[in-house]
Amino acid sequence: MSLFAGIELGGTKVMIGFGSRPDDLETPIRIPTTTPSETLAEVVRVLEARSRTHGLAAIGVASFGPVALDPAGAGYGRILRTPKPHWSEADLLAPLRRFGVPVGLATDVGGAALAEGRWGAAAGLSDHVYVTVGTGVGMGVVANGTLVRGVLHPEAGHLPVRRDPRDDFPGVCPFHGGCLEGLVSGPAIAARLGRGAETLADDDPVWEVLAGYLAQMAAALTYMLAPQRILLGGGVGATPHLLHRVRTGLRAELGGYLPHLDADAALDLYLQPPGLGDRSGVLGAIVLAENALGVRSL
Repeated sequence: MSLFAGIELGGTKVMIGFGSRPDDLETPIRIPTTTPSETLAEVVRVLEARSRTHGLAAIGVASFGPVALDPAGAGYGRILRTPKPHWSEADLLAPLRRFGVPVGLATDVGGAALAEGRWGAAAGLSDHVYVTVGTGVGMGVVANGTLVRGVLHPEAGHLPVRRDPRDDFPGVCPFHGGCLEGLVSGPAIAARLGRGAETLADDDPVWEVLAGYLAQMAAALTYMLAPQRILLGGGVGATPHLLHRVRTGLRAELGGYLPHLDADAALDLYLQPPGLGDRSGVLGAIVLAENALGVRSL
């Protein structure tokens, strides 16, 4: 069986896993995300050690964005303008070409969407959306079984939202201030309150505000894409009591217009947490490697 390397390149850490599916995925190796030169050199070191002992069939990279994903574009594989220091214009693929194997590339949330559609909470579905709310707000869209990529990739984390009248927080997005990501991400919560989301009580009023913004997002996705399921993950997004509030808010946003989502059971099925937990990203990178090689594992 082919052995794939999956690299989940996140804003704070990199996870590198080897395998072909959840059952044989080795415990991922974790390294910190520092500068591009240091981080990518360490990734290469890990891959070289594995390649010497077992060989690699293909490599998949699921990276934080924005990242250039058009293979025909001059900047393919480069991180685009980002607030993360030193990473703008970083070339993710050049250090990997030394291995001489196919390399697949997508965003980290795009990879997670593929993994959840293969083995997780969207298994068996042809159309679904994976949203992660954590350091930022990312989104992967799968339509007819294929990851959606236009001239860039979905960046719905920067959607504008109607402001809650209780909320005067200006937002933290360096480009838009109070876009969705600027209002609900982990850094936004910390800037609002001076402490992280994990310290908040379940009944803190801020959860209702955050849920309202996420419900607007879910309604927009429902109307525009008509997915079979939306998965809400990430350090903030997968909080169980937040997910319940978002479902309630989504019902209110829809206003009865889509009867198939009126019932509690239907909403519970439609808006779910990821099924693969914190392995979604690295397993998504495995899927990208598999796709690059043109094979399909079970």
